Amino acid sequence: MEHSDIEADDYSDSAEPLRIVLPSDVGGGRFDAVLAKLLPDYSRSRLARWIDEGKARLDGKAVSPKTRVWGGEAVEVLAEPDPADAAFAPEPVDFPVVYEDSSVLVIDKPAGLVVHPAAGNWSGTLLNGLLYRYPDLAGVPRAGIVHRLDKETSGLMVVARNLKAQTELVRQLQARTVKRHYRAITQGLIKLDGTVDAPIGRHPRERMRMAVVPGGKQAITHYSVLARYVRHSLVECRLETGRTHQIRVHMAHIGHALAADPVYGGRNFPAVQAVLDAIASLKRQALHAAKLALIHPDSGELMSWDSPIPADMQALIAALEQEAADGANR
Repeated sequence: MEHSDIEADDYSDSAEPLRIVLPSDVGGGRFDAVLAKLLPDYSRSRLARWIDEGKARLDGKAVSPKTRVWGGEAVEVLAEPDPADAAFAPEPVDFPVVYEDSSVLVIDKPAGLVVHPAAGNWSGTLLNGLLYRYPDLAGVPRAGIVHRLDKETSGLMVVARNLKAQTELVRQLQARTVKRHYRAITQGLIKLDGTVDAPIGRHPRERMRMAVVPGGKQAITHYSVLARYVRHSLVECRLETGRTHQIRVHMAHIGHALAADPVYGGRNFPAVQAVLDAIASLKRQALHAAKLALIHPDSGELMSWDSPIPADMQALIAALEQEAADGANR
């Protein structure tokens, strides 16, 4: 391919549109493929996205990545930084640490905090905050994160501070010796304690959801009823496995979706206004990682931590208790 005229000394950092005149030997190539050859610092997928978004224009017009070019056309590219490039940047992020030593951290993650950068959440995550508060974690894969909680699930997580600890904690998770106990408020009255042993995989039609599906990964959740109200139950869930959305999917699978779950919860059960208000105020699934227990990777000591149910879930429990008391007094 012939040399093209590129008006920028360092287009990767340029805030102004990058201007290119396409060389004459492009030979009917696709716009995205030609740009990928001319601008090797950017991936073809990123260039195609910029074309789709109108940030890479051909003769001043927005076109398709498949558009054929013949040479001589004027191209303008607004070369914006890819947010994924900064995903592992240290950032000040507030989160409580309930235990720390030279090998492990135990975090009490607040609801609303994303654990790991991904599409839609490239910054402001727990990982960014860990790198800011503990710079040495830059030398540990995933900043020492060995398991995750959903964005809107609160509670305890363990983080490894070095490779040895990370390897040992991953081994314990795989051996199912890390104990994770959750508190959840479910829709409906659960009559008996039980176990859900049902494989979980991607929903066959709704790719943003998980589901119980044939051929999914093994998933086992034990649950015990702690309290029954009028139309809801407070349960403890204990994980043997750690699949994405496991408790939410399993409880919905047995007909007892978590209260206020925007993805798996369905419609709210009938309830007094105070309960409906508390559910609306929760703004997340009623799920909290309340207890964590593991063998310390250095000392071999069994250690455990507890986290109280947060205020938003406590408010819902109080409303449910009042609803039950009012019903009993009628």
